[in-house]
Amino acid sequence: MVAVLPLQDNRLADFEPLFKAYYEELDCEDDAQETLDGYVMPDIMAGMIFVDLIYEDDVPCGFAIRQTDDIDNDWCWREGWGDIREMYIAPGFRRRGLGRFLLYTAEMKLREAGATQAYCLPVPEAEGFFAACGYAKTDQYDTDTECYVFEKLDLCNHECGCAK
Repeated sequence: MVAVLPLQDNRLADFEPLFKAYYEELDCEDDAQETLDGYVMPDIMAGMIFVDLIYEDDVPCGFAIRQTDDIDNDWCWREGWGDIREMYIAPGFRRRGLGRFLLYTAEMKLREAGATQAYCLPVPEAEGFFAACGYAKTDQYDTDTECYVFEKLDLCNHECGCAK
């Protein structure tokens, strides 16, 4: 059985090793534990970002970090847009639909928070995944992350009464 659950205190022990594996796979220069302690956890506690964990048969296999951009947030590229900040599926669980399920869950939660559009900055190896999930590559390139911006212009499920 597959379940997507919000990060809570009782799931921190599942999230931390996944985050560290993610950072190791990205070959980040920053220390993963310092990033968790100094940036990620304080932003979670402040309600600026949200983390969802995906489990398969009670085994933690990935996470998504999302936010709705707000001018009061240090990372605000597009006010009011949903931002898929980070997304990771452990290698042994890839190519089984878990990433798509996790992404669509994150998009649904962004929609519930009021976002009608979303963007992400995927590493080149993940660009095909996001394109397959309806994100379009833009010509905007972020030199800090060395990634292109991908955007999805319609998160609305049209049950909201919008004009579309």
